[in-house]
Parts: sequence; structure tokens; C-alpha cells
Amino acid sequence: MSHALTPLPRRAATPAPVLPAVAVFAVLALPLTPGGAGPADVVSGLLVVYCVIRVLRERRRPLSRTAAVVLGLPVVGLALAAMGASSPETGLAGLGRYLQIFVLVPAAVLLLIRDRADFRVLAWSFVGLALCQGALGVHQYVTRTGASYQGEDIRAVGTFGPQDVMGMATAVSLGLVCAVGIALGRASVRQRAIAAGCALALLAPLAVSFSRGAWIATALTCTVQLVTAGLRRALKVAAAAAAAGVILVGGFGVGTALLQQRITSITQVTHAPDQSVIDRYTLWASATDMWRQHPLTGVGLKGFPQYRDGHATLALSSGAEIAGAGAAYHRQPLLSPHNMYLLVLSEQGLVGLLGLAGSWLALLVCGLRGLLRGRDRGPGADCALVSCGLLVWLLTDFVYGDIGGPSTVLTAMALGLVAWWALAGDERGDVLPGGGVRERVEEAGAR
Repeated sequence: MSHALTPLPRRAATPAPVLPAVAVFAVLALPLTPGGAGPADVVSGLLVVYCVIRVLRERRRPLSRTAAVVLGLPVVGLALAAMGASSPETGLAGLGRYLQIFVLVPAAVLLLIRDRADFRVLAWSFVGLALCQGALGVHQYVTRTGASYQGEDIRAVGTFGPQDVMGMATAVSLGLVCAVGIALGRASVRQRAIAAGCALALLAPLAVSFSRGAWIATALTCTVQLVTAGLRRALKVAAAAAAAGVILVGGFGVGTALLQQRITSITQVTHAPDQSVIDRYTLWASATDMWRQHPLTGVGLKGFPQYRDGHATLALSSGAEIAGAGAAYHRQPLLSPHNMYLLVLSEQGLVGLLGLAGSWLALLVCGLRGLLRGRDRGPGADCALVSCGLLVWLLTDFVYGDIGGPSTVLTAMALGLVAWWALAGDERGDVLPGGGVRERVEEAGAR
């Protein structure tokens, strides 16, 4: 007697198209070599190629009209700034980098995510990368093998090294934001408990990264997530975070004098600022001065280093000190204003800033609209909190930093998740193994 083989469910039989996106996170967990395009940049480029091939093979419309407009807003300003660059090679290099981070990779991630399950895979990928980098960062702090900070090799930088000193802080912060969003959602109790545990575990590596910008962005973002999720949950999580802080400071000695001094310095940005703050103010003033002389299109892509000395005062130091974590001591020149908004304003002018900021604002409005709906529906609450949290973190961190280094790919991946929720996620449910869509009616009936 012959037995017919039971066909696999459509969902199980089809390989997840987001697996190439997961590969980007896997590559970022590996040791990196300084200089040039990193492995993650190469993999993200292959991700875009894979997405294009998939769209052509399926013969479907790549993006909705709204998504095409929102993601395509920065292109005009970028093209004008590229034409105003000091050389065609410089303009093309800058154009390619901006398109990669703010247009192509986010669009590819948007197209490859099929439903909320795929979204959650990438959200957990952020958490996994944060745990890997954070564990290495804590080890560097404990064993004093990290980057140099005030004469001691204790600054946690993970695999990114002292050349990309903000890399680990960015990875850990984004992973923590994703973990908090999942923990505040309405997934299973086990999944929420694991996410909450991951969020608490990531507090230690974030602390020893000594990154004031990451601290401020993460604190603000998590506060927004907690308030949005409800007052009762906010109080519970705040109590858990306070308990974890007591354990870290009192039990494990994370609250060292240097860490306390770094925290105190946040309130001294106007009174007795340190040299890093003075440098940042000077660079901000230089960028603003460049924009005043070239208000519409800026000085051209990658033009800030060339014009910096002509606009900076003598208060600017010769560069940042780099040492530790396997790198010999040297001074790294300050080639950007460490403020994404001012970098765009100085190099791309008002046209470029309106394009990029307009795209981000549209994503924020659409994401918040989906968040208000998702909070009532239930199943997509975690996706809403994660995506809106990622965008709030990026927009806050852009005040203290800009793009540069291998960790920049994480910005593109985060914007991809944000774009999916803002432009498509509120209309797509959780796909069941048989190919159906779980509606909110099902959840209501189960209750």
C-alpha cells in the first residue's frame, strides 16, 4: 500500500528570505579589520543584489508608491551634493555610502520581510549581536584589554576596536531597545521573560562602553517605549532596572570612579567641559559656518574634512587618542562634526537635510500611527515598540554622532525594520504554518 507524502506547509517549505539579512549580523559578530569597506558592507551589498533578483524572479511590484517616495526623498539632495564634491571619485564614493545606508539596504530589508515573524527574527538578531559584542566588551573591561580611556585599557569596544569606538555601544544599545520592545509586547510569557533578561544583561556592557551619547539615546528611547506600553508596565520595568543597577553598582563594582565621573560629565557640557566636548562644540560651529557659506547644496559629499580647518578655531585639538584593544597609540583626525544633522547640513545643505529629515519624519509619523493601532490590536505591539524605538534611538543618537565605520551598517538594518513597520507592517499579520493570516479576532476569541 502506497502512502502519499504529506506536503510541507507553505511557510515551512519556503526558506526565509530574511536569512541573508541575518548574515549581516553574523558577520558583525566576527573580528573586524580596520580600513576600507568591512565584511558587513560587502554582505549588505549582496543583500541588495539578492533582493533585486528575488523581486525580478517573482515579477512583483517592488515598492508601494508611498514607500518609494519616503525612501527616495534623500536621493535628490544626495545627487546634488555628489555633483558638488571636490572630485568625481569622492562624490561617487559618498553617494554610494549614503544610498547604501539610507535607501538601498533599508528598501531591501523592507522587501524581504514577509510578516511579523520575519520581523521578530531580525529583532532577535539585533539582540544576539548585542549579547555577543557586550560579552566581549565586559571581558575587555574586566581584564583591562579594551580601548584606552584616561590612561587605562578599560573601554569596552567589542570586535569593532578603538577605530570605531562607538561600534559596540551602538550594537548593544540597538539590541537593548529591541529586547525592551519585545519584553513589553504581547508575545508568550517565556519570550518576554527572555527578552527582559537580555535587556538587563545588556546594561553592564552599555555602561562600560563609556559612551555618553549612547546612554542618553538609550535612556530616552526606553522611557518612550515604557510610557507607550502603559504606566503599570513602566513602573514594573523601572523597578527591575533599578534593582539591576543596584546589583551592578554594589555587587559587581561596575560603578567605578571613572564611570561615575563620566556620568557626572553629562551635566557639565556647558560648565567646565572636557576636551572631547570642546572638540565637539568646535566641530559643530565649523559645520554651521560651512552651511552659512553654502546654504542650499553644502560643500559637497565628503567635503567636511577639506573645509574643516578653514572654519575651526584654535580650540580644536589635533585629533582623538587611539590606543588599546590591539591597536598601537596614535591620534585619529576628527573628520566629521559628530552630529548627523550638521554633517548633512554642511555637506548637502538645506536640500539634502530636508530630504533625509523628511524621510525620517515620514517614517516616524507612519510608525507612530501603526504603534497606536498595534497597541490596541495586540499581536503586533512588540513590532511597533521595536521599530519606533529603533527610530527614536537613531534620531537621538544622530545629535551626538554620525555615520562612519563598520557599525554604520546597523543603522541601515535598523531603518529597514522601521520602514517595514511604518510602510507595510501594520497591514501584514502573523502568517500561520498553513499560509493563513492570524487576525485579531482569533486572539479575542482565544481570550
